[in-house]
Amino acid sequence: MDIEIDTCNGCGQCAIVCPVQAIQMIDNKAVIDEESCVECSVCYRDANCPVKAIKIRRLKWPRAIRVPFSNVRVTHKLTGIGGRGTEEMKTNDVTNRFDFGEVGISIEVGRPGIGTRLENIELFTTKLSKIGVSYEEKSPITELLVDDEGHINEEIKDQRVLSAIIELKVPEKKLSQILEVIKQVEQEIDTVFSVGIVSRIKDNNTKEIINRISELGFEVRPNAKINIGLGRP
Repeated sequence: MDIEIDTCNGCGQCAIVCPVQAIQMIDNKAVIDEESCVECSVCYRDANCPVKAIKIRRLKWPRAIRVPFSNVRVTHKLTGIGGRGTEEMKTNDVTNRFDFGEVGISIEVGRPGIGTRLENIELFTTKLSKIGVSYEEKSPITELLVDDEGHINEEIKDQRVLSAIIELKVPEKKLSQILEVIKQVEQEIDTVFSVGIVSRIKDNNTKEIINRISELGFEVRPNAKINIGLGRP
């Protein structure tokens, strides 16, 4: 994004709406910190700049990678999918992505207000790949992995985005290994992250996975998303 200094009237609306505090008021003018900016376009869309001083700059690689991970209205060119993940794990009742005996895992790295560098993704994927996991093929993050060891393209590691979601599945027996990796990364990472775990509901015991997670020292906040199948072709 660009702000035309000569046009800016110092109203400060763009600084208020910026989700990563990348815009500061200096000498009564709005100035963008390019390093902090994640190219989400919130200032352009929602600041209602009275003098139209905010402009969209045409970006080059690798900075252009910031846009699809930060701007909710942009489709990932790598996958053809909008948003930071796929069609969401809550659709499992229709897609059957995760069967009985399997566990779906989502790790969202970064959040509005903080953001993340893409190098933080590699903190997870290099460790997870050693365990042997199945990454979601259509996930934007999976497309960024350049080898089976979970490394991402060196050119984009220092790019800052609003957030990014790692999506994968493992057999239930590997769940404890996944959670141990998450504990390790928690000590290394410089941003926030949240973990989602998806399992099928069993007729005889719906608490098995929750109990296992709790035993490993994690606080569980169970949420149920039930899709009744109206979207099935």
